[in-house]
Amino acid sequence: MEQRAIPTLPCMCASLRRAARALTQLYEQALRPLGLRATQFTVLQALEQAGEVSQGELGQMLVMDSTSLTRTLEIMRRRGWIVKRPGKDQRERRLSLSPAGRERLRSATPAWEKAQARLRQQLGTEPWTEFLRLTNQVTNIGSK
Repeated sequence: MEQRAIPTLPCMCASLRRAARALTQLYEQALRPLGLRATQFTVLQALEQAGEVSQGELGQMLVMDSTSLTRTLEIMRRRGWIVKRPGKDQRERRLSLSPAGRERLRSATPAWEKAQARLRQQLGTEPWTEFLRLTNQVTNIGSK
């Protein structure tokens, strides 16, 4: 059976959301054997880069809604990948990577790099670099 061509969508939002779902599937497939979801890997990377942050700061960095982030963080905390400690007031929670989280990130990075390399090879280096630049620019515009 012949696969239908995916239609071009005129809406930037619809196109980027569809592309994000396709990319998520690719990364999920690469990370699944390691017992890791793409969202969890992203949180591990963000915490590695940021150090200790509040949950609100992490949500802003990832442009992620509070409910989804809370659910993801609770799973990661139960697995011992993140440390959650009280902040300056009772409502604030400070988050950081645990040693197990650093190890999980280190062990999953080769699978992530392989997915990255596959995409870069299929797109070409210049389009890859430009797409990454544009998606970061769109994120900055959309999150204001």
